[in-house]
Amino acid sequence: MTTLEEAARLDAADELAAFRDRFVPIADESVVAYLDGNSLGRPLRATAERLQEVVAEQWGARLIRSWDERWLELPERIGDELGRVALGAAPGQTIVADSTSVCLYKVLRSAVALRPGRDEIVTDTANFPTDRFLVDSVAAELGLTVRWIESADGVAAVTGPRTAAVVLSHVDYRSAEIADLAGITRVVHERGGLAVWDLCHSVGSIPVALDADGADFAVGCTYKFLNAGPGAPAFLYVNARHHEAFGQPITGWMGAADTFGMAERYVPAPGIRRALSGTPPVLGMVGVQEGVALLAEAGIDRVRAKAVALGRWVLDLADEWLVPLGFTVASPREDARRGGHVTLRHPDAERLSRVLIDNGVLIDFRRPDGIRIGLSPLTTSFTEVRAAMDRIRELAA
Repeated sequence: MTTLEEAARLDAADELAAFRDRFVPIADESVVAYLDGNSLGRPLRATAERLQEVVAEQWGARLIRSWDERWLELPERIGDELGRVALGAAPGQTIVADSTSVCLYKVLRSAVALRPGRDEIVTDTANFPTDRFLVDSVAAELGLTVRWIESADGVAAVTGPRTAAVVLSHVDYRSAEIADLAGITRVVHERGGLAVWDLCHSVGSIPVALDADGADFAVGCTYKFLNAGPGAPAFLYVNARHHEAFGQPITGWMGAADTFGMAERYVPAPGIRRALSGTPPVLGMVGVQEGVALLAEAGIDRVRAKAVALGRWVLDLADEWLVPLGFTVASPREDARRGGHVTLRHPDAERLSRVLIDNGVLIDFRRPDGIRIGLSPLTTSFTEVRAAMDRIRELAA
């Protein structure tokens, strides 16, 4: 059933449909469908309103007094709420700071330091470039060896007494395949190593249970499914069992025990706050705060349920309309193994992607031949997806 009537029925039954009105409307009338929210989520109306209030009142009226009144506590306060709503993390383990790249550098250096005498880092060749580049950089800095695997499934074969840390993405940025976070973490721990997880393509899209699954460290961005805005600050998670020994390499004043003590030497703050370095980006954190609040209202389980349904819808449409035109499905067909997007392969994907974008279907091209259909449950409708797939069919024919 891939009819327009079926799309309308699915939209009518959608428990999250009303949340679309909470976002700034797309002003460009040429846009048929926005299916790139897994790269940059759409802006919230509440974020625009909050930014005006922060600039006019907190910054404009209260001026520097706002640091003591509310701003200094934002990284931890928002981090705790993010941990509660989306990460399965108890308070005091998650903090909003820096970019994903910087956060990953911090936790990877920390993980290796917690395993002295071990000289290998494991990651996969299909991991996101930032992750691979940083693993290489940290290994070069510290004289370590990188053990490359083809996918997360290869962890058990290469980890052992030399493994300091394993760095993997929870959801593959190309195929959307979900890694077994709990199972892999358990294997890494059995070999004495530490597990570092990149949650960029899972946070805000699928439930995560960092505490229950025993994760050691995690990082992630907030501008995809959390809709926090371009360049919004990232987050990092450090399991409480590591807090006493946890140290990070970018020791700035915000992570010091006495922020305004202007001490001669660095003394780390207790707990997760020691993960901070420089001054928190207050305006950027407004978007994170509003995105987390909206997710809390919608509920991560309802978000996941709709993501699954949208993925099935894309697969049905692709099988009927696009597979006969030379497309293949590169994402897992099993719901439990597929994240918040579906990737279609086509021999002429790069050229076709440009044509699609020029014709109002905003998708991502991922080398070598992937067209990534991003499914953001709080903004994407079934009718919108059908219109996009219909346009793809038309332009690819």
